[in-house]
Amino acid sequence: MQQVYFDNAATTPMRDEVIDAISEVMKNNFGNPSSSHSFGRSSKSLVEKSRKSIAQHLNVAASEIIFTSGGTEADNFVLHSAINNLSVRHIITSKIEHHAVLHPVEKLEKDSRIRVSYVDLDAKGNIDFKHLESLLQTDTKTLVSLMHINNEIGNILDLKRVSNLCQANNALFHTDAVQSVGHYYIDLQTIPIDFISASAHKFHGPKGIGFVFIKKNSGLKPIIIGGEQERGLRAGTENVPSIVGMETALNIAFKNLEEEIEYLKELKQYFIQKCIAQIPNIAFNGNSVDFELSSHTLINLRLPLDEDKAAMILFHLDLKGVACSRGSACQSGSSKKSHVLSEILKDKDLQKPSLRFSFSIFNTKEEVDYVINVLKGMVIN
Repeated sequence: MQQVYFDNAATTPMRDEVIDAISEVMKNNFGNPSSSHSFGRSSKSLVEKSRKSIAQHLNVAASEIIFTSGGTEADNFVLHSAINNLSVRHIITSKIEHHAVLHPVEKLEKDSRIRVSYVDLDAKGNIDFKHLESLLQTDTKTLVSLMHINNEIGNILDLKRVSNLCQANNALFHTDAVQSVGHYYIDLQTIPIDFISASAHKFHGPKGIGFVFIKKNSGLKPIIIGGEQERGLRAGTENVPSIVGMETALNIAFKNLEEEIEYLKELKQYFIQKCIAQIPNIAFNGNSVDFELSSHTLINLRLPLDEDKAAMILFHLDLKGVACSRGSACQSGSSKKSHVLSEILKDKDLQKPSLRFSFSIFNTKEEVDYVINVLKGMVIN
């Protein structure tokens, strides 16, 4: 049986170079980076080298990069500290954000009695900019939290347009860029954003490590309290091997970015063409088939199957060696339907199985052919 991995939006395989870099650090740089002796200084220098390198890719100062355990911690850090330390009393977000944003916002609304506004969406999941602008017409200190690329349907947010609206209305702007860092150029001198969340395992780095960009002099304060690590903004001994692994992965991603973007665009286009040609009545969710408005890294399709067949589709795909998903990996243990698709699809379409296929540079057209044949067999039979 062929094994095909098309769930890269959930996590990506680590590159060999990343594994080698992590192993090297684990063997030779075990000192605590907060220690003053040579072992500690050796580890500290690696942490700061990685910080500087990551900052350069975003065109920001090294001091504005704070290492975290991943995107979820980074999102929570920004949201909680904005309420507790920056006098934010109003959060604007959307109902198709990752739960790492939605659930903290819901808790903050309940516990801190802040106001939460959800920007309107069209039938494809794009935000209504006129509605966003109207929500920003307030004297209340406001934070806008909208993700750059939606992790389920791949819609791309116009960061510049949101940034301009936030600046014009004296609002703070946070974006969960977990699905875009390492896959897109983001120049934070060209596009002023206050806070960005990122996670290494989405760009062929290790799990359990990420970072948050915090604009200089923002006033954010830590939510994890303890030592003075990470310039006093995130207590806890730094995970040196994973930090170096993340830096290595990001360096490789940017070194090959244009080449890999073209490869993935071609692979995605091939996938779409094969779907349309071989699977009757297939449909696509969000902006999936629009290469200007949707990420080259994923596609979300809807199969013409009834609810009974839909229930076991991932099980049958797994039996055929195909790894994909019906939504965020973080919700895989839940029986609930995708909250993203529930916001944009009509009830009759929600009953049909929607699948997310997400690509990496390690995927091939031959794998696409295999998957399309498996899907075709499910639909026609």
